[in-house]
Amino acid sequence: MIKKFGLNKADCQNSISVFPHANKKGIKLYNMIFPIWLLWLIPIMWLIVLPANFLIDLTVIVLTMKYLGIDQIKVHVKKVILRVWLLGFAADFIGTFCMFLVNLINFDYQTPIGRWWYENLQNAVSYNPIENIYSFLWVVVCIAITSCCIYFLNLKFGLKKLELEERQKHKLALSLAVFTAPYLFLLPTAWFF
Repeated sequence: MIKKFGLNKADCQNSISVFPHANKKGIKLYNMIFPIWLLWLIPIMWLIVLPANFLIDLTVIVLTMKYLGIDQIKVHVKKVILRVWLLGFAADFIGTFCMFLVNLINFDYQTPIGRWWYENLQNAVSYNPIENIYSFLWVVVCIAITSCCIYFLNLKFGLKKLELEERQKHKLALSLAVFTAPYLFLLPTAWFF
């Protein structure tokens, strides 16, 4: 696996940095995680991601309110959409950080645990989370953490100004958590290299 990316064992030994594959020529961005790495490497993607997330949040709020039989949807949506949208990004960044933690935990590559960690978690989470069960579970837990953050942030802050019953706010926050969770974390970044 190391040779596949043009690295040698010295690049992977004793690396305790955020970018474990740095060399003397500079930092190689091998462990950035979607969608953050894509937004950083291709800034124009923000022009797609920002409105897309806004439209998804808007759609989920409107459809959930219709399902719950809430009147004056337009008035309610205007009160909360911007806050819900920004809190969704905050939750996504928390989930991305959780995914990136696998890269912050490093072991000596010469040891069996170090090789196992690199091959089954560090490399797999970064490039192809569906490659093995360990990386898949890591990413699913990160998605669940993000979804919980979406729920609690929206319940406590995003939907605070809505004049609805608490039961309706809970259902709306739950709907946002389920339908706006970052399932794209499972998308293999290896497809883009």
